[in-house]
Amino acid sequence: MMNENWKNFLIEQGAAIQDDIVQYFGSGAGELTAARDGLVLCYLSQYGVLKVSGEDAETFLQNLVSSDVREVSPWWAQMSSLSTPKGRMLASFLIWRKGVLADADKAFLLQLPRSLCAGIHEHLSKYILRSKVKIEDVSDQQISFGWAGENCEEQLREYLGSVPIEHWGAEEVGNRKSEHNDTGVIRLGEQRFQINTTIDHAIELWQKLIVTGRPVGSPCWDWLSIQEGIPCILPATQEQFVPQMVNMELIGGVSFKKGCYPGQEIVARMQYLGKLKKRMYLAHIESNAPPQPGDELYSADMEGQASGMVVNASPAPDGGYDMLAVVQISSHKDQTVHWKSIDGPALRFKRLPYPIY
Repeated sequence: MMNENWKNFLIEQGAAIQDDIVQYFGSGAGELTAARDGLVLCYLSQYGVLKVSGEDAETFLQNLVSSDVREVSPWWAQMSSLSTPKGRMLASFLIWRKGVLADADKAFLLQLPRSLCAGIHEHLSKYILRSKVKIEDVSDQQISFGWAGENCEEQLREYLGSVPIEHWGAEEVGNRKSEHNDTGVIRLGEQRFQINTTIDHAIELWQKLIVTGRPVGSPCWDWLSIQEGIPCILPATQEQFVPQMVNMELIGGVSFKKGCYPGQEIVARMQYLGKLKKRMYLAHIESNAPPQPGDELYSADMEGQASGMVVNASPAPDGGYDMLAVVQISSHKDQTVHWKSIDGPALRFKRLPYPIY
């Protein structure tokens, strides 16, 4: 459960909270416009955090996830995923090392949807056996903010002293003499950062940031992640996709040079021997009803069978919904793709911020 003092503070700030997730701060539509055009601050309440620590933590994760965790350091974060032996994704997550709460150099933090934390915690625990590894759910000890928009880098540097320069770069403010001890920053894009801190420092930091940034609900951050082409596996889409289908290798979430892990043979075969038939694309639909993760998509060439599936969706600032959708490459190229039925609203595809090969 959300820390009571922190929750009361957010309510005083105007937050509407449902199931411990901040939905908005007064105006969902206005906040989406601010997310597109302005400078916004979001408490990332939709995510939880698993801490994996111990002498064997690095080897333990290296044998289970799709990325090369040996490259994760106090200065570098990465996207990663966990799959079944058949190569189907159980979770996607942001992973970083050390920083807040990870008080030993061998500790890693995995950020994933709160709705998956308990199940992934249980799944990972099955592999511990005799390894010197401890897995903890620290979701309610960790406070993470999203900070995005024009001049966000300059503003953050003014508050914290410096920020990571490279995409996926990380920095620990707590390594310096600072009033924001135990605070870390990860660069998620050109104008997007994640700030990780503790409850002790969260209120003070929030109050400083909202001097220039507008507080927004979690749907705004979800919309920004969709624009960046960052997939988020949810309960409805577990075991639906091989990592390449949701572009994980294009955002640094898959290593083809590391050793074995569950699903590695399938992932490698698709990369080197097979032909990828589906890819994830950014799209928009005009609809009054919200698309949901797991909704099927249809096109005329598939003769009644689904040609794709919604990965993530969020209201768009100008109406309708933006989504990340896995679609047959051939259907994306030559057909009109529709939501839920061949007669449903048509998807209008948009350009992702990274090239698709």
